[in-house]
Amino acid sequence: MDTILPPQLVDSARKVLEANRAAGRKIAVAESCTGGLVSAALTEIPGSSDVFEAGFVTYSNEAKMEVLKVSSDVLETFGSVSIAVAWSMAQGALRRSNADVAVAITGIAGPDGGSEKKPVGTVVFAQAERGADPQHIVADARHFEDTGRAGVRLQAALCALELLMPGEPAEASGADA
Repeated sequence: MDTILPPQLVDSARKVLEANRAAGRKIAVAESCTGGLVSAALTEIPGSSDVFEAGFVTYSNEAKMEVLKVSSDVLETFGSVSIAVAWSMAQGALRRSNADVAVAITGIAGPDGGSEKKPVGTVVFAQAERGADPQHIVADARHFEDTGRAGVRLQAALCALELLMPGEPAEASGADA
């Protein structure tokens, strides 16, 4: 296939699309640190529009608040790289689309921006399903090896795609780092 994206990312996106097509599900993503990489991988596959509903790249806190309706209180209290913000992003992606499932990604890809509590490579994921109990939160923080900005973003995108697979809600911590 003619693509500029890493083959493992495109292969993973293909599997996600095929599995969700078979399950009759539409998907959406809300991306921050991956900057649209997950959406790009999904749209590399011809015919993806019957499964991929929407992608939201909300890189700034202002965009998270305006586009996905993440509360400023949540952002100020927990920080943009937190389970609370990822969960709010995933819920916002569901509200703003007709998707059945949404995954959100927010993190610190580097090379700067990390701290002792949230070093470079810290990425938080959340998965929300339409009609599911909003009190049942499927979210997790991961600490990927700092293999450079591109490496962290690729690892995060692969983990997000895994969370879009149908079946039992996946654990973000179950993805390969």
